[in-house]
Amino acid sequence: MERPGEEDDEPAAEEGDALALLIRRQRKEKRDLQAKIQGMKNTVPKNDKKRRKQLTDSIAKLEADLEQNHEEELKKLKETVPEQSEEDSAAVSMARLELENTQLVPPPRISKAQKRREKKAALEKEREERIAEAEIENLTGARHLESQKLAHILSTRQLEIKQIPSDGHCMYRAIEDQLKEQQNSWTVATLRAQTAEYMRTHVDDFLPFLTNPNTGDLYSHDEFEKYCCDIANSAAWGGQLELRALSHILQTPIEVVQMDSPPIIVGEEYSRKPLILVYMKHAYGLGEHYNSVKPLSDITTDNES
Repeated sequence: MERPGEEDDEPAAEEGDALALLIRRQRKEKRDLQAKIQGMKNTVPKNDKKRRKQLTDSIAKLEADLEQNHEEELKKLKETVPEQSEEDSAAVSMARLELENTQLVPPPRISKAQKRREKKAALEKEREERIAEAEIENLTGARHLESQKLAHILSTRQLEIKQIPSDGHCMYRAIEDQLKEQQNSWTVATLRAQTAEYMRTHVDDFLPFLTNPNTGDLYSHDEFEKYCCDIANSAAWGGQLELRALSHILQTPIEVVQMDSPPIIVGEEYSRKPLILVYMKHAYGLGEHYNSVKPLSDITTDNES
């Protein structure tokens, strides 16, 4: 036998359960969105202003969409109860207010060390992306074409490029490498010092070819002396004048292979086997570069070993 009012109490209980379930689910959705937003922030470097602006706009839209969706869900739940009591209506209003004021669980505090690691990882990822883009561009760029042409030119002479570091000493390092093949132990420092000294003692052979880049005037003797000091004591790049001095110092021809012109040979008056350098105009972003060469057969030897 049913007690009076028992049937009426059951739907009210179900409505209360539905409201509680909805509130719990909406709270969880807010927490999930906060975690998603934190992950999105970690993927964009702070110094990328354009992407940070796009990220801010995306986050604002996600938050607004979720807020609107939650409002509509609460409204629909309210509409399913045509004749709400004042107590039920107040419960729905309180639930809405509670949801709006729900404090999302803050993300765990990140240590300074972790922030540094994440920043380093983001910068490394950005650097790798730039390298990948540059490599793709190089497949059809001037650098790639230059390397292909030089490889073909050298292969007809059974030679290939031997890479030399791009550190300002590349011409002297290439000469040093070539001299090693002739059992000569000259170092970069010695080559630089000897070049500077030779040019000082043969001023008339070199001074007329040096001009001030700002005025176009020939170097003064003071400017020439500084030029020679830079050769000996810095990583100043070397060029044709220095190659001419080195050919006289070593009493050896120096041949420079290049892409679009016949090889340049300085010191042709000497009968020794020439030193061979490769001049590359597009090898590095900084500009001109010299490499050495080695016999093409070294490829097979290296692979077999």
